[in-house]
Amino acid sequence: MVDLRARQSRWAITTEAEARLRAAVPAGWTLHVVESPTSADGDGGKTPSPEVVQEIAGAELYFGFGLSRPLFLASKQLKWVHSAAAGVGSMLFPEMLAAPIVITNSAGVHAVPIAEHSLAGILALLRGVDLARELQRHRIWSRESFLGPDSPVREVGGLRALILGAGGLGSALGARLSPLGVHCTGVRRRPERGVPAGFERVVGPGDWHALLPDTDLLAICAPSTPETKQMVGAAELDRLPRGAIVVNVARGALLDEVAMARRIKDGALRGAVLDVFSEEPLPESSPLWDLPSVIMTPHVSGVTDHFWEREMTLFLENWQAYDGGRPMKNVVDRKAGY
Repeated sequence: MVDLRARQSRWAITTEAEARLRAAVPAGWTLHVVESPTSADGDGGKTPSPEVVQEIAGAELYFGFGLSRPLFLASKQLKWVHSAAAGVGSMLFPEMLAAPIVITNSAGVHAVPIAEHSLAGILALLRGVDLARELQRHRIWSRESFLGPDSPVREVGGLRALILGAGGLGSALGARLSPLGVHCTGVRRRPERGVPAGFERVVGPGDWHALLPDTDLLAICAPSTPETKQMVGAAELDRLPRGAIVVNVARGALLDEVAMARRIKDGALRGAVLDVFSEEPLPESSPLWDLPSVIMTPHVSGVTDHFWEREMTLFLENWQAYDGGRPMKNVVDRKAGY
């Protein structure tokens, strides 16, 4: 069963993607494409439509934007869930964890646009685009912010980046920063998996704190799990050098936004590039709204015109592998939470 008629047009399955899906149905399978609209927000915590609840009873495979608990309870013979989202936290409820169901996600599918989005924000802060926008908004012609002793303008070459999460997203960011001369260090749960292209080294979860005093760019690209909740808090931010930039394109729960906002306002940090927040939509009371050097976007860094091309390639390869009894890509580690 395919439940991808997202209300948000950018995430709704395209005619081309649906045609590709229908043409690739393995022998012996019946495909049901749900016509009812759904939401692409989150990673499984949505209320399902009556059509989905009715149809999932006979489904072996569910392909949607995560699976809610009510929908899981309505299923009878589900064996595989594939999410078109990268995060799976909302799907890991007790009944799902206890069930012999394979979960795959779309980690890596959004890596290219999110990495490009992060790079755009980083370059904007390094070149003072935020300062220029403020001057333009107030119709002020002034070069002092750029030429004065407190000018934040820097070249990207030679900077040191610490990327928390050296998986698909973190690797894509490192691959774009490295050619510009940035020295990239990655952090991953299992550093023995190797050093991705563009990184000079990879360290484990217990080793990255010691690197913070030498970090110019701190990028949060790790999955959201109980272990990563507020992994960057006041103590970590205080260890960063003056003028450091923070990037969060993972999940808002990984960063103490209030502590970061305070340090940006006080001048301890240069600024931040944020696409995710602890509460979404971001409340009007958030101090982040009043900080020009915080480049904020409403959880849209993954938007791209190539999503369905990549998503269908991943899913169809996995469907053929599943049907043939072969290992699949992006199988979620339930214990790790991603």
